Formats: sequence, C-alpha cells, structure tokens
Amino acid sequence: MSVRTSGRVLWVATRMVLAFTLILGIGYTLAITAIGQIAFPDRANGSLIRNADGQVVASSLIGQSFSDADGAPLARYFQPRPSAAEYDAQKSGGSNAGPENPTLIRDIKERRNQIARFNGVAPASIPADALTASASGLEPDISPRYAALQEARVARARHLSLATVKKLVAQHTTQPYVGFIGEPVVNVVTLNEALDRQKG
Repeated sequence: MSVRTSGRVLWVATRMVLAFTLILGIGYTLAITAIGQIAFPDRANGSLIRNADGQVVASSLIGQSFSDADGAPLARYFQPRPSAAEYDAQKSGGSNAGPENPTLIRDIKERRNQIARFNGVAPASIPADALTASASGLEPDISPRYAALQEARVARARHLSLATVKKLVAQHTTQPYVGFIGEPVVNVVTLNEALDRQKG
C-alpha cells in the first residue's frame, strides 16, 4: 500500500471516529438526557425529596435510618428493613451470610424480639422483610404487612388517628407492575416525609 493510499485510509478512519464520537458520544447522550428531563424529570434527577423550605432531604430510591443518635428506632417513624450497609450508598451491599450462618440466625432472633417489643405485637406476626437485610442495604421499601404492623405505634406516637395513618400508608403503597409483576411495597422514606407534614 502506498503512502498516499495509507494516508487516505487513515483520514477516512479518523473522520469515522470523529463522526461516531459526535453522534454516539455526544448526540446520543444529549438526546437521552433531554428525553429523561422531559418525560421523567423526577426520576432523571434522582427522585429527590424536598422539605417545606425546598431543601433536599432524601431520595425516594435510597432507604435511610429513622433512629436517634444512639441508634435506637424512633417511635414516630415507620422503620425500614435492616441494612448491612447502614444505609450508606458508598458501602452498598448485603451481609452475604447464608441461611445457616450462626451470626445471621442470632441477628434474626434478636431483631424479632426487638421489633415485637417495640411495636407491642407477637413475634410470630413479624414478616421476613423486617428481619433480613436487602441485597443492596439501601432498600427504601417494606411489605404492606410490615407497614401494617407499625401503624398503631406510629399513630400513638404522633397523636394521629389510626385511620389517618392507614390512609397515608395506602397512598405510599406501590402495586405490582401491570397488576402481577412483583409484590406490593410501601416506600418508608416518602411515607415518613408525608407523616412529618401532618399535624400531630
């Protein structure tokens, strides 16, 4: 291949790289960003939750602890699933403990007893998601069964009627996709934010 031919091939290849960089690297990225901002602005920006002053206080996609400085759960709030990552996105992950792991078995027993005492319910009534951490450690959702177990305690602590609390739980319950994919879930983060806006 002559130098002239080689130069022509190199020039064609360079133009192709530049063209695809502009089309796929920049154009495609801008187009997808624009679609996200127009069609799903809340999700595209991280599903942020703002307080009455407009300050960002959380994301509905990331769970958080509702406890005091000593780590004790606050009765005014619905409690989330346990987290092996302490709800820290930088340490996201599960415990990786198998079902026969003695530490996991001990933790589940302790959690069952603590949740039963905290909510004034029978240990046998506590669902599995209240006892086991999620794979990410950042799960913002709990089962409706776990939410229902906490309703009376939250209503008492906030001096709200049980009917008011149940209504809020229903409003923050997401049903399965297209009616049958997945399970109903309650977003604890958005639910607790809604509770803070209530009087009581």
